Amino acid sequence: MTESGAAVEVRAALLRLRRAGGVPVAFGGLFTGTRQFRISELVGTTTAALQGLAITTGNGLGGKAATLCRPLCVPDYPVSRVISHEYDTAVAAEGLRAMLAVPVVVRRRVRGVLYGAVRQPMPLGDRALAAAVEAARELEQSLAVREEARRLLAVARGPFDADRAADPTAARQADRAAAWEEVRAVHGELRALSQRIPDAALRGELLSACARLARAAAPAAHPAAGAREEPGGPPVTLSPRELDVLACVASGETNAGAAERLGLRPETVKSYLRAAMRKLGAHTRLQAVVEARRAGLLP
Repeated sequence: MTESGAAVEVRAALLRLRRAGGVPVAFGGLFTGTRQFRISELVGTTTAALQGLAITTGNGLGGKAATLCRPLCVPDYPVSRVISHEYDTAVAAEGLRAMLAVPVVVRRRVRGVLYGAVRQPMPLGDRALAAAVEAARELEQSLAVREEARRLLAVARGPFDADRAADPTAARQADRAAAWEEVRAVHGELRALSQRIPDAALRGELLSACARLARAAAPAAHPAAGAREEPGGPPVTLSPRELDVLACVASGETNAGAAERLGLRPETVKSYLRAAMRKLGAHTRLQAVVEARRAGLLP
């Protein structure tokens, strides 16, 4: 994940926390190592006292929440006896009193902490805590999607030995088939994930990798993924969603399965599939996949 992408996701979570939780100040950050995270994003602050503050696991409210892997609240931070006070100077400079901290956990690993705070001592109620937990969960899902996207990108960018795949004396047919099935599975997952990525740069990387995989499988001299050249006629272009649906169909998904995977209604999937079949001159789902692969639109 790029730093800008991380900042966008963290800031969006803090804005949700502040709005839904009714707290005037929200801040947080992600771990850059195993023992420390920095406060990188702030909403509602009036000073720069917290900006860039390095929080060590176990220390302060957020460090303790990260260590215990559970949300924590204190009604009056400066005098609380349940936390250590390494960061009192920064907290006092911002004038914060009541505070909560919620860890962000992805695949059982704490990735960061979100805070909410007010400038007077008071018990923070269920509304604020529930909003913080919900914001953290949404951030966790976003980070998990990004990590999966990066993993799939790494697979897509890995070396694919075309000569080995084409030479029956160098590898068994079963090995070649398995290799291409993995390529096709990765392609379908990348296309589905791309629709859930708000970061335009990362989404572009995913779609570029999809096009690369499609070209790798196609016969030589095909047009770019997304367009099929009809002999004696203009190129046939499939929309991104039509390609998404065909990629799901190619991986064996039913219309209902494709709808769930892509976040669409089954009727919408059917509409995209019919449009793709019409453009490809196909009469069945299988024929559409075969024509799309022959045209270099799918791996």
